[in-house]
Amino acid sequence: MLPEPDPTLCRDLAADLRDAGFTAEAVRDAWGAAADDAIARGLRSPASRVLGDRRDALAVLGRLLVLGMPQDEASVDSSLPRTRAGGLVRLGLASIAEEIVQPLAVVRPQSYADASGTGQWWIASDLDEAALSGPLPEDHVLGVGGASLTLAGLQLTTPAARGLDIGAGCGIQALRARAQVDDVVATDISPRALAFTRLNALLNGVDGVQTRLGSLFEPVAGERFDRIVSNPPFVITPRVADVPAYEYRDGGMVGDDLVAAFVRGVGAHLTAGGVAQLLGNWETRDGVPGLERVREWVESSPVALDAWVVERESLDPLSYAELWVRDGGTLPGTPGFARLVDAWLDDFSERRVTQVGFGYLLLRRPAGEPTLARYETLHTTLAGDGLGDHLAAALAAHDRLAALDDAGLAASVLTVAPDVTEARHHLPGAEDPTVIELRQGGGFGRALGVDPGLAALVGACDGDLPVGVLIDAIAELLEVDAGALRGDLLPRVRELTFTGFLRFA
Repeated sequence: MLPEPDPTLCRDLAADLRDAGFTAEAVRDAWGAAADDAIARGLRSPASRVLGDRRDALAVLGRLLVLGMPQDEASVDSSLPRTRAGGLVRLGLASIAEEIVQPLAVVRPQSYADASGTGQWWIASDLDEAALSGPLPEDHVLGVGGASLTLAGLQLTTPAARGLDIGAGCGIQALRARAQVDDVVATDISPRALAFTRLNALLNGVDGVQTRLGSLFEPVAGERFDRIVSNPPFVITPRVADVPAYEYRDGGMVGDDLVAAFVRGVGAHLTAGGVAQLLGNWETRDGVPGLERVREWVESSPVALDAWVVERESLDPLSYAELWVRDGGTLPGTPGFARLVDAWLDDFSERRVTQVGFGYLLLRRPAGEPTLARYETLHTTLAGDGLGDHLAAALAAHDRLAALDDAGLAASVLTVAPDVTEARHHLPGAEDPTVIELRQGGGFGRALGVDPGLAALVGACDGDLPVGVLIDAIAELLEVDAGALRGDLLPRVRELTFTGFLRFA
């Protein structure tokens, strides 16, 4: 267990790291992009080889706090003149024996971007498998990974008064939430995880984060929040004695029951208009697609919810098993790998699971009746950062569209979003295109095939004339019935406005 972090020591450590130029960009530059990428794959020797015998502060701290390699006490004292090696010991981040500082945790720099601009965090967490030279302990507190960065980027960028981070881990979601939310409660079943959350809040000068111990909604019974975020322990793990259950990823329930329990229980803890965002897995079971099972969870919630669920990836049982066995530090060819994979496959077979989906859930408690029920598959690479902005804009557009009938939409003035481009594909010698495609440069990076009528309408949406007037003009140009063209285009205009191709002027 980490000791309760000393605020003064945390401020000293932050000042030392700042003076050392200990940023994500500087560390990556110090050992190069290839070695930096190798660290994410559990290989630290390429970075260590590049650093060689350098004794400057960035090199010493890179070895000690990023790679988890012991360093001599004198070098650490020189690199952290305020904190010194003794301060790391008092924070529970290191031990000292025979003038050698042995790291007990990593403190890695993490750059971020949000609506207010770019910034830098230092995130402390447990040593990874590269530093441990073996499988992780079951109470391991995970640092910042791809999934946690994805969720941090998905968080809405609109302000809120009170937030909740369920399954806080090292606290990355709570830190991100505080950029827009006045006060955040962070919960976890692990006292060690909550200690890391408190340490990281102090280290980064973030106040307004309160920690509570407990599972799911138990620590906040009877309370409501404007914003709830969770990277829950959603990994589907066999519930058998010889399979490790890691606190950071395994929720202790069968299959995808933990995500189902979250979906059914979250509505009671949201204020009217409050939004919950989480990552999750869902099984395609007994021939029922995973997204349809998620829809059933939402519809069986005691509190009616708006829902927008995006499946970003789908794996067969074998690929899923191999992924998470490797994640725990058991590698192919090592003792136990095949046995663990077989345990996963047996578990999936018993429940007749054929696929496992991964994706994002946005759930909202509406002030009235639900108006949003969107379940979609987007197996494409994300176009870029800023999805939180995109999701907030989409929700605002949805609410405005829900209040408009077709006559109201026809009277609206729209503009094309600045990240939208059009591509036209012609057969050689042909005058008319065979394919017209609209593409987003941001958001989910959607690409849509459109017909000449819709392409003409989108191209004409410059914030000047109402949609209905534009459709009438296009109908005259194409020599088609204006009423029929309205009936065809207006539903698609709604979709393009929700997804961000078009915007209200």
